[in-house]
Amino acid sequence: MTQETDLTYQEMLSLIQRLNDYSYAYHVKDAPIVPDAVYDRDYQQLQAIEAQHPDWVQADSPTQRVGEKPDGGFVNVAHTVPMLSLDNAFDNESLADFDQRIQKLLNTEEPVTYCCEPKLDGLAISLRYEKGHLVRGVTRGDGLSGEDITSNIKTLYSVPLKLRTETPPAVLEVRGEIYMPKEGFEKLNQLAIEKREKTFVNPRNAAAGSLRQLDPNITVKRPLVMCAYSIGYVEGWTQPESHYEGLVQLSEWGFRINERMAKAQGAQGCVDYYEALNTERAALSYDIDGIVYKVDSIDKQNKLGFIARAPRWAIARKFPAQEEMTRILGVDFQVGRTGAITPVARLEPVFVGGVTVSNATLHNKDEIARLGVMIKDFVVVHRAGDVIPKVVHVVEEKRPADAEPVSFPDACPVCGSDLEQVEGEAIIRCTGGLVCAAQLKESLKHFVSRKAMDIDGLGDKLIEQLVDQGLVNTPVDIFTLFEKKDTLLAMERMGKKSVEKLLASIEQAKNTQFNRFIYALGIREVGEATARALTQYFVELEPLMAADQDSLVEVEDVGPVVAQHVRLFFDQAVNRQTIQGLLNAGVMWEKKQAIASDELPLFGKTYVVTGSLSQFSRDQVKEKLQILGAKVSGSVSAKTDCLVAGEKAGSKLTKAQSLEVPVIDEEGVIALLTEHGAI
Repeated sequence: MTQETDLTYQEMLSLIQRLNDYSYAYHVKDAPIVPDAVYDRDYQQLQAIEAQHPDWVQADSPTQRVGEKPDGGFVNVAHTVPMLSLDNAFDNESLADFDQRIQKLLNTEEPVTYCCEPKLDGLAISLRYEKGHLVRGVTRGDGLSGEDITSNIKTLYSVPLKLRTETPPAVLEVRGEIYMPKEGFEKLNQLAIEKREKTFVNPRNAAAGSLRQLDPNITVKRPLVMCAYSIGYVEGWTQPESHYEGLVQLSEWGFRINERMAKAQGAQGCVDYYEALNTERAALSYDIDGIVYKVDSIDKQNKLGFIARAPRWAIARKFPAQEEMTRILGVDFQVGRTGAITPVARLEPVFVGGVTVSNATLHNKDEIARLGVMIKDFVVVHRAGDVIPKVVHVVEEKRPADAEPVSFPDACPVCGSDLEQVEGEAIIRCTGGLVCAAQLKESLKHFVSRKAMDIDGLGDKLIEQLVDQGLVNTPVDIFTLFEKKDTLLAMERMGKKSVEKLLASIEQAKNTQFNRFIYALGIREVGEATARALTQYFVELEPLMAADQDSLVEVEDVGPVVAQHVRLFFDQAVNRQTIQGLLNAGVMWEKKQAIASDELPLFGKTYVVTGSLSQFSRDQVKEKLQILGAKVSGSVSAKTDCLVAGEKAGSKLTKAQSLEVPVIDEEGVIALLTEHGAI
């Protein structure tokens, strides 16, 4: 790069500081202070200066994060202070025993203050700084020594190359965990699938593999994050009396620390922290496998000391494992609302993610081939929170000699109809439509859902009962249930009030909106936004049903594939009969005058809605903005025209402010919607 620059040496140092400030805000604080384009321009300017003045290059320059490959692999290095393992508490009782031991050893009856930290599921690391500059990064290894992977550590923007202080310790060793966030892990595996390469089993496996690459140019492309969890060794600086305050100091020096770190009093405080974090676990952007409790007082830590290879003053409490190994007993095939055939593995029951799992999804035929899974194989099953359990890995070395290939059915396992697979799609579907009992139940559940016809009281179990008893065979039959009141009263858990409430809700659902009606029909790939776009364009049902594919692709956000699905749906006689039956049953909506999309007041504008609103739900505000022609996105970007921020708006508000995106509160959006007649 030969871009001309007239900056002085001191101006270059200021540019390095500014770039490092940008990086600290983005990678450590999760609060960007400038758009990416600004960082990129400054970075290119710095590259140009360094190209003209190679002797000016600084060790903490962001351009120095990717270095050369280490000659001959990684070297083993001894830790100044051993990286010890931790004892484990497996339940509340053993945690209470630990707390009582601490009190006894400290000869106190006062509640002990603990620092509670999520136990990140990654790779432990020790970073050594001398006079504020990073000189070495070493893996935990056996606790006494580990591999020097400094060249790879330097590629992580969450690792400061230079401490953010004018008076650094003479020597500082920081202990932390390097992990891969879930989103980055999913993208990395998706890329591997597209390249037909081997995927990683889990984020921890991906993090470890990325850090042990001999080429830093590979590591820098991996989405790794380092989070500090302790000070291992220090010279020339007085450590705070509190472990918690020590971590806060590390944050000020440029390290990321866990935002869910907290203090707790006594055993009960530790239990409360465990239960609260366990409920949040699945929603976190990274994997954790437990909690580490440490006596917060450094003085008390020193008094308590160590036993064998573990400190007396700390203990780990594990969460239920999210991955376990079990055996596949067989494979069943389920049929979804749109006819998609999903293979489901029947498993030897295994306790994983806090529950006993006996089934796990195999997704589709292509995934079975990619995994190479066979019946009777031993496999690794993953379950996190409420996520459906899935098979993520085959343990091939344990494959039995009598393992059998998985055979996909030739016909629908429910109705016997032919199966089809659209070119370029992995999913295989049943062609049976409404004659397939499996699709009928799922279609009806979708039809009555809140964002479709919104029929309160008609839940999944009741729909299944109604279909099984032959009372409902099409969506039209829902509106004939008034004639079957006595039958409803005789059904399980259907008292007089429940039946009356259900019938009243069905009557109310007859007055709907055109876009809700189209969405309720369950046309493939026609979600809420597409249904709204179709109904705004065609305004009335007859023109929409008669539209050819060329006309349909004129609708905003409707491409050739969606247009084909819409045309095929309306070409089916059974679907036309169902629609006419619904109209005959009294389903109706207010007919509106045709308005071209580009004439709508918010056409071409992109809004994001976040935070808690008091007068309307977020969904209601989104719907009204869409009625006025706006696009409503789920994330803030430079293309966002306005953010609607309720209470506790969080990171989206921070990002909008950093990008200088206009922000309005609930009163502001109500005024906007009122001005344009949406309220």
